[in-house]
Amino acid sequence: MPNKEEIHGNWSEFKGKLKQKYAQLTDDDLMYEEGKEDEMWGKLEKKLGKAKKEILSVFE
Repeated sequence: MPNKEEIHGNWSEFKGKLKQKYAQLTDDDLMYEEGKEDEMWGKLEKKLGKAKKEILSVFE
């Protein structure tokens, strides 16, 4: 599972993979803002009904 720095550094690639796996995600859902990562992950968990670890498994 990628760490915070890997996710931030490769966000465009990760965002594309997430959108492929979870078609219901929008660009607004995947808006990465420095300092608001936890808020974004909370919204994704709620929208997808999955834990962050499950969502991140798409990168393995």
